[in-house]
Order: sequence, then C-alpha cells, then structure tokens
Amino acid sequence: MQILTHFSFTMGNAPFLGFLRPYLFQLPSPRTAVYARFFSASSHGFSKPRGLHCTRSHSVCNRGLHTSAYRGSASVDSDAPANKIVASSRQIKVDNRVQKLKDHDALHYPRLGSRPNKISIPNFRERYHDVGATPASEEIVLEGRIMSVRRSGSKLVFITIMGGYEQVQVMVSLNRLPDPKPEPQQFTEALHPFLRGDIISIKGSAMRTGTGELTLQANELPTHLSPSLTPLPMKLVNQETMVLNRHVDLLVNRRTSDIFRLRSHIIKSLRDFFHERDFLEVQTPILADYASGATARPFLTSATDLPHKELALRIAPELWLKRLVVGGNDRVFEIGPSFRNESVDTTHNPEFTMCEFYSAYSNLADLISMTEDLITRLVKRVNHLMQTQLESLEKPKIELPERNWKQVEFIPALEEILNIQFPDLSHPDALPKLIEALDGQAKFTEGLELTLSKLLDELASQFLEPASHEQPLFIIHHPACMSPLSKSFTCPKTGQLVSARAELFIEGREIANMYEEENDPFEQRRKFELQIAARKGNPAIDDEGPAEVDESYVQALEHGLPPTGGWGCGVDRLVMLFSGAQRISDTLSFGNLRNVVSIRQAAKDA
Repeated sequence: MQILTHFSFTMGNAPFLGFLRPYLFQLPSPRTAVYARFFSASSHGFSKPRGLHCTRSHSVCNRGLHTSAYRGSASVDSDAPANKIVASSRQIKVDNRVQKLKDHDALHYPRLGSRPNKISIPNFRERYHDVGATPASEEIVLEGRIMSVRRSGSKLVFITIMGGYEQVQVMVSLNRLPDPKPEPQQFTEALHPFLRGDIISIKGSAMRTGTGELTLQANELPTHLSPSLTPLPMKLVNQETMVLNRHVDLLVNRRTSDIFRLRSHIIKSLRDFFHERDFLEVQTPILADYASGATARPFLTSATDLPHKELALRIAPELWLKRLVVGGNDRVFEIGPSFRNESVDTTHNPEFTMCEFYSAYSNLADLISMTEDLITRLVKRVNHLMQTQLESLEKPKIELPERNWKQVEFIPALEEILNIQFPDLSHPDALPKLIEALDGQAKFTEGLELTLSKLLDELASQFLEPASHEQPLFIIHHPACMSPLSKSFTCPKTGQLVSARAELFIEGREIANMYEEENDPFEQRRKFELQIAARKGNPAIDDEGPAEVDESYVQALEHGLPPTGGWGCGVDRLVMLFSGAQRISDTLSFGNLRNVVSIRQAAKDA
C-alpha cells in the first residue's frame, strides 16, 4: 500500500473523494497514467466505502446526494497528435449534454428517500381508470423515464413518462403550482434540462385534461433521479445497432420488450403446467468432466481447483435427470441453459435454454397426450397476452386440432413418398445401400461427416417436416440408430428396429422431442458401444458426442430405472414460434453468441 503515501487527503477534501469516485472529478492530464494504474489496483484490492457522496461544493460529505462533475474527454496527454484527441460525434454529444446539466445544476444522482405515497405507473392507471375517480385530492409520487417533452408556451409543459411498460402524461403548469410559485424565468430554466431519456420523480395528483386523458398534475417541479447523458433516439431500425445496444432497443422498440416479456410468461406457464402435475423442479450440473445426453460438440474448459482435469459445459441435462428418477423422484423437470459448440444461424445459438421433464411410468402415448395439452395451453395463454398486454405482437396463426394430432411413422412415410424400400438400417453397410436406393432423389452432401443418422435426419427434413406447415405433426418411430437413449422395438410394418420416439413439428420447426427411455443397462451399454464404433475411423466427427461408455450412468441404471417417458423442448424456438420472431437472436436478451462477443468492441469503436 505504499502508493497511498504519495497522496495526502482527509475525509473532508476533494482529492480523497476523487480516488473513491474517480468519475466525479477532473484529473490533471500528467497524472492520468498513474491514476489509471492506481484505480485498477484499488478496484480489485480495496473495499469501497459505502454511502459516501459529495455535495455540490465538494467540501462536505453527505449521505443524501452527490453531484457528478463529469470528467469528459479532457484527460488526454497534451503532447498527443491532434488526430488522436478528436472526440467522436457521440462523445461530443455527451460532453455538450453534461455541460448543459452542469450549467443548470442538474447533474445529480440522488439516493431515494422515503416515499410512502409512491405508486407505479401501471397502478396509477388502474387506480384512476374510471373517470369518476378523477380529479383526486390525494397526493402521489410517480417515477419513470421521460419519453417526450412538449412545451406549450412558457408556463405549461407536458411530459410523458414510462415505467412498468406503461406510459402516463404529466402536466407541469406554473399557474397550478402551490405558493410560493417560481418566477416565469425560473420555471423555464428549471424545466429546460429535462429531455427524453431522463429518469425523474414527480409529485402530484390525478386529473383529466379537456380531452379526457388521465394525467398527473404536478404539485412540485420534477426532480432528476438519473439524467440521460446520451440522446435516446426516437426509433431504431438497423438490426446490428439494435442488438449491440439492446438497452436502447428495449426503450425504443416496444416489440423487442414484448418478445422478452412473452418469453418470461412462456417459461412461467411451463413451470405452472409441471407443478400442477406434481413435478419437482431441479437443477443439475452445468460443469462436469464429461458431456453426454446428446450427440454434439461440447465446450471444453478447466477449473482452478482441478488444473489437470478437462471439463465440459453440458450439452443436455438428460442423464442427470434420469439419475434423479432412479433415486425415487418419479417426476422431475428442469429449465436451464445447455451449450453446444456448433455454428450460429437463424435458429441455432451455441448457448440455448432447454426444458426437459422425465415422468416415471409414462409411455410414448402419454408423452404425446401431455404435449398436446401443453401446447394447447400455451397457445391460449399467448393469445390472451397479446390481446391484453403484448399488443405489438401478432397472434400466432396456429390451428390446433382438439385431439389426436396428425402422426406419421418415419420409415413407412418416407418409403411411400420416395417409392423405395429401405435396407436393413441395423446392418453395418446400411449407409451406402440407402444412398444407392435413393438414386439421387434427396439432396445431401457426401463426405466423411455424413453418417446414417444424419442422412435419415436430412430425409425427414426434406420430405416429412414440411407437412407441419398445414397442421401440427408428430413424426414417430424413428430408426433406432437415431435414438441411442430410447427404448427400441421391431416395427410390424417394415421389420426395422425403431425407437419409441416422437418429434413434434409446427410450421416446419421442431418444437419437442420425446421418447420412452432405455432402462435396460445391458442394452444401454450396447447402444453406447455402437455409437463409439460408428465414430472409429471418422476423424470428421471424432469430437462429437460421447467418446466412451458412460459407466456412471450405466451403473445408475443397474439400480433400476422405472419405465420412464422423457421430453425435451428448446425454449428459444418456442418463443420464436409464438412471437413470430424470424431469428433466434430476437428471443435472447443480448442476441446470439456473435452479437454478445461484439458488444464491448462496438462500444470501443463508438
């Protein structure tokens, strides 16, 4: 701590406060480098005193209010080339705004005191919804962000503020302020620094204007709670700008915030659905020494306490959840993130949210029935929300049958459409035989990465899934090679070994995947070994999926897994379906992975 000996300060002077709150004070340019090193060290090594704020004179410490004397961009070495110190247009706007606030003594960030009569804007609108409830004599406090300022002469200002996703008008009239009233010039100057984007507090009473609009009539001049230093645009249409400045996008574009609110409601509806059916919500590990439960390339990392152990982010919670069922938890579900080190596109992001449930003593028919009930419930809930709250979103045009949604069997449906007979898909040479049988009818890329499972999946994508644009579609009984964790049986129609599995597609999108879980430890081990054998000699897919038998899971099965139905759904795609979003990034708080890793650089380049 010897660096502290270079500075002498006391509790009452500005230099002391300058090092505690560096953005409050103008620092001499010769000390900039030294200061930066000191603050970097102090921010990591020292604890910051609480409740220490400086008044406007910078001479008395006070817990109530501090004034920010903005540093701006003046701390630049005077010897630097001229082209290095030219401020960006954004910085010029910020500096001008800061100077204006300082000139009007309005650059304040006060703490909130007691406000027993404070209510939210939505509650204000609800309380005084009836015309008979206004005008009201009670005095209340509203707080929110300014969305518009309209001046009508020198003695009347209308301000629209937003909070809780709703807006309300505020009228500030010099003639209606209580005595002693400010002078007209003082009134004008006091309201001059208030701009769109500022966060303010206003005390007043409810009334209605001549046009009948519910309004808060101010009994005092508004107070700045947090002035906006950067202008808030009226609109934002550039997609890149929107996702790299999501906080601005949320303020300007109602549709963006409505999609996020819809996402929250969908997740709550999922939870309510499972809780009502006595499911237990759980959280399973995200970091482990092994990523299993799906065929995907994992993200690899390490931990300080395990320096010689390679760890992986989970690609699916499936095997953890089934261990819990073995442990006597007959119905469990989890909503949480999974990670797959794969490409980014309009429907895929390496980090995504999964909802999975596992129900003991449930078969495929039970899973399909539950899925129909869940989706029907979600559609009704979404339609209600869009009529009452999320009005910027269009209701999804999804026609749901009452019951018995359309089902097609994987192999028989493809054989009929393609007019071919599939080879025995359990045979080692099934892939080349299937390619030969197709005789160019399907589009796919041959190469090392092409496996039998990938080819079958591509066939379903081209020839089966498009039918889901007409109505919801369950594709059932996939070939066993596509579902190593599912129970399998011999199809009576084709003689092929197929899985007790179903996928739900709506409007061409996979919505849910479900199957009866393999609970035979011997059969599960055999399927794991087949997976490993299929990868040998294929370096193109050597880093995908399990590389060894998951012995801990097989051993868990040896304790007995009841006949269990498992179900999974991508929450992000569900939100896309119901919101009408065309990109998965529109359903994520800060966009996809490419967007997230670009935010900091975009700020530096601004």
